[in-house]
Amino acid sequence: MQRKTFALIDGDQLKENVEQIKNKYPDYQYYIGVVKNNAYHHGIKSILNLIEGGINYLAVSSLEEVLQIRKYHSSIPILCLEPIPLEFIDDVLNANITLTVESLEYLENLLKIDLYTNLKVHLKIDSGMHRLGLTSKEECEEAVKKLKKHSKIKLEGIYSHFATLGITDPHWDHQVASFLEITSKIDLKEIPIVHFGRSATLVEHPKLSFCNGIRLGIVMYGFSQSRKDNPGFRSRLRILKRKYLQKKNQCSITFLENDLHLKTAFSLYSSIMSVRKVTKGDVVGYNTFVVKEDGYIYTLPIGYADGVTQSFKEVSIDHQRYPIVSDAMDMIMIFGKDRKPIGTQVEIFGEDISISEVCRNLNQNAYHLLNQISNRVVRVHKTKNEKEEIYY
Repeated sequence: MQRKTFALIDGDQLKENVEQIKNKYPDYQYYIGVVKNNAYHHGIKSILNLIEGGINYLAVSSLEEVLQIRKYHSSIPILCLEPIPLEFIDDVLNANITLTVESLEYLENLLKIDLYTNLKVHLKIDSGMHRLGLTSKEECEEAVKKLKKHSKIKLEGIYSHFATLGITDPHWDHQVASFLEITSKIDLKEIPIVHFGRSATLVEHPKLSFCNGIRLGIVMYGFSQSRKDNPGFRSRLRILKRKYLQKKNQCSITFLENDLHLKTAFSLYSSIMSVRKVTKGDVVGYNTFVVKEDGYIYTLPIGYADGVTQSFKEVSIDHQRYPIVSDAMDMIMIFGKDRKPIGTQVEIFGEDISISEVCRNLNQNAYHLLNQISNRVVRVHKTKNEKEEIYY
């Protein structure tokens, strides 16, 4: 590790998270782990821990992602959530990829291909997100009929995706109704896997009776989605507003709190590579931070090219907070009153500064934060006290 900047990935924690989720919500047959974008930037090797925990199907967004996963696991079924261009059908068959069929045009082009081996597909239904999928019961019925006639293509699944959480808006319920309407001319019980959901669907809504699969994303990585109301005045106002909207929109039952005790598995570290003494009135970096009192500037080899900016606000050194006073593409600068040795490890987020706190500082969610930590940051994968440096 040349830069002494790394993300520590706790594989044992990922495994434990999935085990806890399955114990809490045991009524599904298929637990589909969404591991797109390098497993939410935890690193593809993390999928082995997720599988150990009980994930029995994977989902990704592209052919390239499947091919990366196949370097680590050759047999687990993998659904590509986006349609793969059919010019790459040989790669699809060789890697045993489950295709998403999202339109009749795509299906008709697929049926023209002389397949040399069997292929699994899932139909995508556009229940209201208006992004991908079949849009009418006539289209759905026609697609199912055509697939049933093909000897080498198996219709293994059918699914859709929610656009909202459905806590205070009517769209969640409308999408469920739309999905059932679009699939009303086929028998869902004849399709092996029916999945309609995401992490929030799992914990905030009762299980949909027609689904035997659930797609798990951010919850696997340690975010329980639990929303605990505080006793303060603003919290009481939020509760009143929420109840009003739920009644107005006739929302179905939701669960805002759950007793999952998940932990994040991703922590980020760098180290001090330079220390210089500064005096009151000195300016530091591009941001021209003006030093207010004598002290030291610690320069770290991590910057906005790695996804870390001055907006993170603070770092932790020896369990004490220090402010980030300037940033650059490859470096950030920290101010402190005491001189620290070069090589001292610095926590960007982890044990002392949580991901949730950084998200609040950035005014963004964990999806954005995790996915902005670039792949030039080495992933150190830890399981059972063994560590392995992985470069993506």
